[in-house]
Amino acid sequence: MAVIAFTQEMATLGSDVALGVCEALGLEMVRHEVGDHVAGKMQVKKSLIRRLREGKAGPFERWTADEKSISIFTAEEIYDLAVKGNVLVRGWGATMLLQSVAHVPCVRVCAPMELRVQRLMKRLETDDEKLARHEITVDDHARASRMSEHFGVQWGDPTLYDLTLNTERIPIATCVDMVVGLAKSASFLETPESRRHLADLALRSRARAVLKANPGTAGIDVAIEAKDGRLILRGIVANEREHALCREVVGALAGSAGIEDELTTMSGRMKTFPQQPRK
Repeated sequence: MAVIAFTQEMATLGSDVALGVCEALGLEMVRHEVGDHVAGKMQVKKSLIRRLREGKAGPFERWTADEKSISIFTAEEIYDLAVKGNVLVRGWGATMLLQSVAHVPCVRVCAPMELRVQRLMKRLETDDEKLARHEITVDDHARASRMSEHFGVQWGDPTLYDLTLNTERIPIATCVDMVVGLAKSASFLETPESRRHLADLALRSRARAVLKANPGTAGIDVAIEAKDGRLILRGIVANEREHALCREVVGALAGSAGIEDELTTMSGRMKTFPQQPRK
């Protein structure tokens, strides 16, 4: 049930590394399918999600995009894929979302800028170096912005990954062997604890997604945790109607472990405030 979280910069030959790893381990490679899932959940065009990810969306497209919904539905898809196992997920913040899961190696493939420019020119069959450099710069900027906005980290920080491979110095075949070796190593063997932690992350993510997908609860902001299959709701909602609706929507996901409801209402909170002294 191997799972690998994988990220790569444009024109680093990372796709060749990912393909080789999938062939060696018998994994499914997932990339654009995540965006298709998000577009379906949000009922928007797949091309909009793709343009936003690539940093090529215009001002109006960015203005109409609901980044929070994109983040919630992306996380739901990534965790569900990881729970099913036997998958390599390229991009979509998978390395950050799955970083805390002990049996998931997080891999980054990079290369120096000048080499990337030359590789992209060759791929595009062009001698326009300025165009190739611009494409890479736009893509890098989009990746850096997403990592900062969604996860509060600096893109490229080597401490975010278990393995960083520079394809200028390491041949593709060796990169593949190194990732395969890491995935098979004792450090990344699946354990009951790591499996349970991943299941809790997936359950929490599904709960957040189902609230966002329901028109009645899409605008309600509550904190959700999951522990050993038990969902925990925390926060303040406007009234008992919202409280009941949150329980009903999330309750459909709860298994035998059930829900721990720590929600309070604004009206309930007001009743607990000490009476203000009269002047």
